[in-house]
Amino acid sequence: MLGKTANGLFWMYRYLERAENTARLIEAGQRIALTRLEARDEEWVSVLQSAGVLGAFQAENETITKEAAIDWLLRSRANTSSVLSCVEAARQNARMVRTALTGEVWEAINATYMRTRSALARKVSERELPKVLGAIRQHTALVRGMTHGTMLRNEIYDFARIGTFLERADNTARILDVKYYVLLPTASAVGTSLDNVQWETILRSVSARGGFRMAYGAGAGPAEITEFLILDKRMPRSLAFCVDKLHCNLRYLHKGKRKPLPSLRQVDQLERMYLVHDIGAVFEFGLHEFIQQMLTQLAGIARQIEIDFRFYE
Repeated sequence: MLGKTANGLFWMYRYLERAENTARLIEAGQRIALTRLEARDEEWVSVLQSAGVLGAFQAENETITKEAAIDWLLRSRANTSSVLSCVEAARQNARMVRTALTGEVWEAINATYMRTRSALARKVSERELPKVLGAIRQHTALVRGMTHGTMLRNEIYDFARIGTFLERADNTARILDVKYYVLLPTASAVGTSLDNVQWETILRSVSARGGFRMAYGAGAGPAEITEFLILDKRMPRSLAFCVDKLHCNLRYLHKGKRKPLPSLRQVDQLERMYLVHDIGAVFEFGLHEFIQQMLTQLAGIARQIEIDFRFYE
């Protein structure tokens, strides 16, 4: 496969996943903010920081308010990671690799593009926000479903999956960071009803509440939730699940090669160093520090994939 085609597929699915994940991150911030006794706009600094767009936001805006932060994350043209920007970029990449996609996938991405543009044509009110966020998740899931249902399991599919799971792992880490490191007001709140409500919000934000209850029961708490979202390979948005899928799809692409390329070796190293310990070891290391290490490692893997498969040649 040409590097340019691999690049288009990789980024098409990364951008789609990022659009969905940004919607989830907004929902996490919104739900956690509702647990506060007092509304404070500065809490959205945390959400912008976790999304990796705080600096760009501050360059364009003098003050941070809830409304401005949500609008920036949802529909700002100046924010290349806004939902609208990501969906437009995903469709542009899909056009570049049109012949590699099935008709059903192409129609799904077009429908997602048109409906997202319509929904975000104007500023979204707080009353409309849950409906709009839900619609974004549904539209991106439609593309994912068509991909699973109609695409051949070949290198085209592998690059689509690699883009998806790199972005998803990054997002799960960032949503955990919103809760544990930034949004929790004080250490004294740990273990309180406020703390528990916020952890419940994190589960909802990654569509994991039902699965968690099946796996751990109603009495489980923050330690179990963290374990579920980091180490449980049954949970399709956990870090361990996403990294395992990266490993599998990279291994398919490496078939026939005498030795593994650096990207596969990096994924192996990531699994051995960070995802074979129990949750107690993660907390002992420091959850925020662990998350930051994961984000750094994932970014390095993404850069190495671009090099290994000559994306820009």
